[in-house]
Amino acid sequence: MASKLCVIIPAYNASRTIRDVITGALKHVPTVIVGDDGSTDETADIARRAGATVIATGGNRGKGYVLQMLFRKLIEDGYDAAITIDADGQHDTEDIPAFIETHRQHSHDIIVGSRMHEQEVIPRARYNSMHIARFYISLAANQFIEDTQCGYRLYPIALIRNLTLTTGKYVTETEILIKAGDAGAVIRCMDVKVIYGNSGSYYRPVLDTTAITAYVVTYLIMKWFKEAFVPNRPFTYTQTNIMNLMGRNKIINMLFQTAVVIVSIFVCSLYFIQYKTMPNLIRNNFASLRGQEINFSRIVLASYMLPVVLLLIIAEKAAGILGFDIRTVDGFIRRYYPHLWTVREVNPS
Repeated sequence: MASKLCVIIPAYNASRTIRDVITGALKHVPTVIVGDDGSTDETADIARRAGATVIATGGNRGKGYVLQMLFRKLIEDGYDAAITIDADGQHDTEDIPAFIETHRQHSHDIIVGSRMHEQEVIPRARYNSMHIARFYISLAANQFIEDTQCGYRLYPIALIRNLTLTTGKYVTETEILIKAGDAGAVIRCMDVKVIYGNSGSYYRPVLDTTAITAYVVTYLIMKWFKEAFVPNRPFTYTQTNIMNLMGRNKIINMLFQTAVVIVSIFVCSLYFIQYKTMPNLIRNNFASLRGQEINFSRIVLASYMLPVVLLLIIAEKAAGILGFDIRTVDGFIRRYYPHLWTVREVNPS
């Protein structure tokens, strides 16, 4: 039986590109739903004329809010799966059939588009940040995810229904991968075409990267706390976990994440000691790492190297201003943030 599937598009002031995205998507699926995030241009009208259903947020709430609003709509309407695609034209709608075919073969899995095969097309700074992001997000999701930052994805709605989403803006896409993976879901990647145009992005490099980093670090520290004291527990996500409880109040959540990030290096070192000294007392503690034969010392070293990465980036930018082309960051990242996984996918026992 074929899945009831549609394309959903979070959109904000995308009047220049939204028509082509919708037209391209409708070649492959019968329904496209646009979540208009308080656009002040003609995005909503153009989307309707192009054949999409439009749902408005009533104000500019951010991508995470729009996604959650669209997911609620899909659950109410009985959809089985949805492909998320950005409104800015940087995703090729001709990749949609490949998503549908992969979903047909693996209907319970999240499918994420990967751009990592076209490194030469991706801006260098963006590629490096993607490389580090996938190192830590993959750890939290219990499996290697080739491209954790691509918004071109297919989500099974039954899986989304079982996740409590508490974040907003660009953190939500990371939250979904982490919670789904830590609940035992398989996350598959497939190559998609890389398109970098002049449409612009509303991603805020400093603020949004900081928010994502704080969320991932906090989740890992809480996840490993459970794994440290409970044997054979690689999958720690529950809908009543502390991250969900804290997420109910923005101020408390922000203070909690700030505190965890401040002590994270120290706590990570303590976890490493437990990892090395307690496996006989707590059999198979840190099961998500042991199960994939991941060397915890590499994680600790990578975490200590993060400030060095920042300093190298600053030094490179300063050298560039002076007319020198120095590239030390690329090799440093490849060395300290490698692909640690011996197994690509993890399935719950």
